[in-house]
Amino acid sequence: MRENGFHMLRHHFASVLLEDRVSIKAVAEFLGHADPGFTLRTYTHLMPSSEDRMRAAIGSAWAKGPADGSSALDVP
Repeated sequence: MRENGFHMLRHHFASVLLEDRVSIKAVAEFLGHADPGFTLRTYTHLMPSSEDRMRAAIGSAWAKGPADGSSALDVP
């Protein structure tokens, strides 16, 4: 059955890869999707921690600051 057979295994496989930060392009290729956008639209709900990772990445970038000591707000 679709609900508990190979389809669910495939869905689980994709969710594990995405949660472990495998690129959406690599997951799409492995699943045989021609368009990574389709893969992202199909499995995006399986990445609940992506918002936390996004906030952490931005927080880390702002905490480090540019190597030359300038501010990220310094726009030429």
